[in-house]
Amino acid sequence: MALSLRKKKGPTKFQQAADGSMTLIEHVRELRNRLFFASLGIVAGLVVGFILSEWVFDLLRAPYCGLDTSWSLAKVGRGTCDFLTLGVADQLILKLKIALWVGLIVGAPVWLYQLWAFIAPGLHRHERKWAYVFVAIAAPLFIGGATLAYFVVKHSLKFIMTAGVIGETTQLEITQYTGFVTSMIMIFGAAFEFPLVLLMLNFTGVVSARRLLSWWRTVVFLSFAFAAVATPDPGPFGMTLLAACLSLLYFIAVGVAFLNDKRKGRGKEIYAGLDDDAISELPEERIPVGASDPIEAPSAVEGPSPVEQPRPIERRFDDMT
Repeated sequence: MALSLRKKKGPTKFQQAADGSMTLIEHVRELRNRLFFASLGIVAGLVVGFILSEWVFDLLRAPYCGLDTSWSLAKVGRGTCDFLTLGVADQLILKLKIALWVGLIVGAPVWLYQLWAFIAPGLHRHERKWAYVFVAIAAPLFIGGATLAYFVVKHSLKFIMTAGVIGETTQLEITQYTGFVTSMIMIFGAAFEFPLVLLMLNFTGVVSARRLLSWWRTVVFLSFAFAAVATPDPGPFGMTLLAACLSLLYFIAVGVAFLNDKRKGRGKEIYAGLDDDAISELPEERIPVGASDPIEAPSAVEGPSPVEQPRPIERRFDDMT
């Protein structure tokens, strides 16, 4: 008899989680391992972010230093672009915050993969396919919104500085300024994910494209109301641009929804033109009920199998219990 040198592999953890054969303790153990590797990715990104923190800060302060009102004449005769620092540890805390933001972005492939690997076995094949599509669209949309916010900040700061009562050289507090810039980036990036919500509702069959188009007045009004409340920019430039972008993305999403409805043939249902009180034209088919099949005689029940001996108490628990 020939011996096989290749060891027969059992089902993977993904297959066990997908078919429901994984126990609760195994799920908890897998979650622990996923969180551990995700934490390692964030820590590695935090180290990279701490190294790149000064470069990132120079990128964040570029809109502020691009204004003439932000420069002051130093003692040596050169112009400087400085910030005010009120707290003793503000600079160190700000550097750690920037390192954490960069660490989350750099380590995103690791912790997002660990999160997806834990959730994916509970989804169907077509649900995983659409998840890949929406994630591939969500990342460019967020980057586009963040990039737009970065350029909006400069125009907003220019309006704020010139419309104030001072109107000359002005120094901003460093933590307030970075909070303003990061808030604009996060709000613009998150707002640009709005069309994905509409497409998700349309692709799952919750609403049709015609229903989405009928909401255009409400959506435009809510876009301007959201931009006026959410953005920390007191000037009209950032709020108007965000509302206009939300309205444009809404109409683009409606256009894609129309293409999806046309592809699936929605709006041409066979009962679309019928009255709700109309009688069905289908002929009534009467089928006579015959005698039932004969019932077989009951079979004997097998006796119970012997009970195995219990294992020793030191082998009943694993590393989780």
